[in-house]
Amino acid sequence: MISVFEYIRAEKAPLYRAIMRVFIDSKERFVVQLRLQDVISGMGTIAEMSERPQIESALTRLCEWGNLQTRPDTSNVSTVEDFCNPRHKFQMTSQGEAFEKALAFYDANSERDRQMQHSGLADIRFAVQELKQLSPQAERNAGQIHRSILLLLALFEDHSTAVQTLIHKLDGRTDMHPPDVRRLVDYCRRFLGELELEADVIGELAREIEKAGLDHLILVVVRRSIGERKDVSPKAIADACSQWRLRWERFRSWFISHPNDPSRSVLLRERLRASLPALLRMSAGIHVQGAPRMDRIRDFQILARWFAEAGSDAEAHVLWRSAFGLCPARHLVINEATLGEREAQDIPANASWMEAPPLRIVASDYRGTSRTDGLSRIIDRSAEKERLAAATREDAQRLLNAQHPFGNGNRIRLSELEHLENGEFELFLDLLGEAVSARSSAEDTVEIVSGDGCLKVRMEPTGDDRQARISTADGMFSGPDQWISVEPIVTEEMPEVAI
Repeated sequence: MISVFEYIRAEKAPLYRAIMRVFIDSKERFVVQLRLQDVISGMGTIAEMSERPQIESALTRLCEWGNLQTRPDTSNVSTVEDFCNPRHKFQMTSQGEAFEKALAFYDANSERDRQMQHSGLADIRFAVQELKQLSPQAERNAGQIHRSILLLLALFEDHSTAVQTLIHKLDGRTDMHPPDVRRLVDYCRRFLGELELEADVIGELAREIEKAGLDHLILVVVRRSIGERKDVSPKAIADACSQWRLRWERFRSWFISHPNDPSRSVLLRERLRASLPALLRMSAGIHVQGAPRMDRIRDFQILARWFAEAGSDAEAHVLWRSAFGLCPARHLVINEATLGEREAQDIPANASWMEAPPLRIVASDYRGTSRTDGLSRIIDRSAEKERLAAATREDAQRLLNAQHPFGNGNRIRLSELEHLENGEFELFLDLLGEAVSARSSAEDTVEIVSGDGCLKVRMEPTGDDRQARISTADGMFSGPDQWISVEPIVTEEMPEVAI
């Protein structure tokens, strides 16, 4: 194991991190070597919490692990005693500095939410166009070519980061809130539009640069980067050219396809086209279900909290009557004589109802204020219920009939369907849309269960360039031919629907 990693697992890891942070900050101010007192001063409040011997011991351990190294400090030597007791300065090693940069990058990105960025494809196209214009006279334009190719690769790295962020958002779309889903839909549409406009143009420009002489262009860039050094061996130049060629290959594989290896831009376009229908359905479902659903459990939990926060029993009784509609019976009246008799007996409040004397009440006569003279007439809804049940059975039978052309479980080509009626075509589009949204590439075989859980759909590519054309009452449907099989999961007999 590499020893420079040791201190992050040590018991005093915060102290070690603070010391290394002092060296990183000092190097940014062009101070490379630090004395012990410089380290203590740079640590500030952290040094006040630690003893000086602890900091010296931590510096020694960091030197043993290879994060730091010592250098003799001869700047203040003025006596023989100073020569006999030499002092040291501390300096970061290249391995220790690399590890600190890696830790800083991890801290900056591990807790940060990934934000969707601009694709940068238009900027990449401009950079490639400029490089193509400069490439015919590479020797004379060496400086501009060097700057252009560095800019191009930097823009490409930003574009790759934006793509990774987009894929991360698509993979986690089920946990998104409604506003985030709508923003992701808009972002995917813009990204897909830029891919359609720019990707093929960038790929064609890259091919023209390669035809003009890519190896000569890379050699010019390498010679420009090494400057006027005379001690560079031919092998070092060849290795540097190989590194630049690998970076170019990574760039070109993003925009140039091969017969059996589609470019990354093509794969990304297929992924976005497959994901957009699912995102649109999610967004549509959010609009339809805009009103929040009733949750009785949550309502009772809120009501229980209100009871717990009631200031007195009287407030709790008022809340009880308001929540459950338990109000006094206003049609029951007690006269003054009964109330007087009740008060004279001095019955305690905790007396049982069974032992207490009865309370005599009289019913008020509300016949004069009654709004109705009798009970409301009961309406017979049997005929409406029968019509509703018949309509439900008819819809179920229509759905079964729509499955017949392709819902028998047999594996057929889409081109074999030839003609579909309206109901059949609507069901076919729903199933085809669910299958296409579940696949990430046009070459994948996908098997899904329909949204209502009644059908199992399997779709796989045919391996040829054949096109399927299906005529419908609304027009002609066409697209790449596919093998498709639709198998019912439940029996075709629909249960009677009780209304």
